Amino acid sequence: MPEIAGPDPLDTARAMWAGDPASRALGMELLDLGEGRAEVAMTVRADMVNGYALAHGGLVATLADSAFALACNSRGRTTVASGFDITFLEAGRLGDRLVARARETALRGRSGLYDVTVRRDSDGVPIAEMRGRSRALATARGQE
Repeated sequence: MPEIAGPDPLDTARAMWAGDPASRALGMELLDLGEGRAEVAMTVRADMVNGYALAHGGLVATLADSAFALACNSRGRTTVASGFDITFLEAGRLGDRLVARARETALRGRSGLYDVTVRRDSDGVPIAEMRGRSRALATARGQE
């Protein structure tokens, strides 16, 4: 008898992305999605630079956060961030295409850790490193 496939665990991440107007408004593009990983790109526009004509750090963090959100929702459970830390290594500039690659490094019960590297697409230079912490929401009272 053939095995009956269950729902695709990536559907949770896909639904979250489809309902994410903030990432859409920033022109983000989903490049890759798999269990425990995601890759998202964004091109730095004129309205995304700070007073020094550099990519605004908050928007670089937003790109990293969007990739993190997709990766931690890729296991079929609604998951939210419990926090993250970001380190800026280089500056992004107007016109740069930035690519954030998130990967799961640990998943224990409802808690997860994810590392995200944001690179400048033209030369592959890392401009930021983020460590995200996630927590899956309980679907029923007392469920872990």
